[in-house]
Amino acid sequence: MAADAVRKRHKGSSNGGQAGPKDQRDEPAQWGRAWEVDWFSLTSVILLLCFAPFIVFFFIMACDQYQCSISHPLLDLYNGDATLLTIWTRAPSFTWAAAKIYAVWVTFQVALYMCVPDLLHKILPGYAGGVQDGARTPAGLINKYEVNGLQCWIITHVLWVANAQYFHWFSPTIIIDNWIPLLWCTNILGYAVSTFAFIKAYLFPTNPEDCKFTGNIFYNYMMGIEFNPRIGEWFDFKLFFNGRPGIVAWTLINLSYAAKQQELYGYVTNSMILVNVLQAIYVLDFFWNEAWYLKTIDICHDHFGWYLGWGDCVWLPFLYTLQGLYLVYNPIQLSTAHATGVLILGLMGYYIFRSTNHQKDLFRRTEGNCKIWGKKPTFLECAYRSADGGLHKSKLMTSGFWGVARHMNYTGDLMGSLAYCMACGGGHLLPYFYIVYMTILLVHRCIRDEHRCGSKYGKDWERYTTAVPYRLLPNIF
Repeated sequence: MAADAVRKRHKGSSNGGQAGPKDQRDEPAQWGRAWEVDWFSLTSVILLLCFAPFIVFFFIMACDQYQCSISHPLLDLYNGDATLLTIWTRAPSFTWAAAKIYAVWVTFQVALYMCVPDLLHKILPGYAGGVQDGARTPAGLINKYEVNGLQCWIITHVLWVANAQYFHWFSPTIIIDNWIPLLWCTNILGYAVSTFAFIKAYLFPTNPEDCKFTGNIFYNYMMGIEFNPRIGEWFDFKLFFNGRPGIVAWTLINLSYAAKQQELYGYVTNSMILVNVLQAIYVLDFFWNEAWYLKTIDICHDHFGWYLGWGDCVWLPFLYTLQGLYLVYNPIQLSTAHATGVLILGLMGYYIFRSTNHQKDLFRRTEGNCKIWGKKPTFLECAYRSADGGLHKSKLMTSGFWGVARHMNYTGDLMGSLAYCMACGGGHLLPYFYIVYMTILLVHRCIRDEHRCGSKYGKDWERYTTAVPYRLLPNIF
């Protein structure tokens, strides 16, 4: 297969040791996504497949028709003042203008991803770009990636600013002006790519050894079968859809919201500026650390299915930007004390998030030969097997933030998420959906990640959880 040229089998351990003979330990555990589906998981999958698209539509429709109130449309339905049909017919529908906008957008991002080799890693000190190795897959393979997300983000935003200031090819409000028609376009792409990945896994998988079939079509469709579906040598579905159309657009969507505020009211509120700044920090952090992202749960453990394909195309750009959308319909000028508190909370959350991840990255790169909080880090050495029979070793750090809780990076992420919501005041529940969703997502991710680690490391993981007993909040959870 073509992708074999960019993958390599890696028999050494993650810290430089060699793989041991197969009889040194028991057979490899089934680490990674579930092989079998219980009734609770299957029910959850079916509910999400059925209702997640309507959740997105409900929130966007609530802003378009009810000033972002969640309760008013429900009350109208209950009192008979509206029906599902009247709400549906009032919502803007698919337009070819929106289809052209979205087609140009996705095509442009594909071109940047595939055709523009990263140059920034050659000129920016400390930035890791260009061709990078991913983490070892359950089958024992290491994929190579062209990391150029920061470059794609910069090129896109330079062109956006140049258009707004000089060229005037399109209005800076083009995104929000076509927001609901774009929702239909993103759904088309999300379902198309998810369905293609599903069929591809059966007919021509990139690497059959990293495919997982549960026997349940709904679970396979949603959670994915292929671990790293690719077309050709370099177009990797997970990296592209996780990190290009949705996340590059995140800051552009917020800028379009700010431009709409300026157009409607003649000014941009400090709350809108806060949302733009805090979320831009998060986005830029993602792209600056894109090489590190290759070692996270999305790339290392999740298979590519509807959960990632549709989620990255629809859920992320439409629901992660709810705060800015809310502020278009409900402009809020925060007091100095409120704005300062939101800024401090957001920056503290980012500091914890970034410092925690930096400590882990430093520990990995130096194989523990570094200092964390001024001291040599402590760790537990663990062993695991990949599906090819190779025995590998790994070090789990118990120092710094990783000694405080097992997922302090998620704690910082939740603090930042709360700051985005608090920038919108307390008038409506809608902008606070994000913190509720992120709490559910990250707690569930903690549980999924630890289940995988328990299967992967066995008794070594029990030793680690004894050494670091809390997941997110010291002495609480």
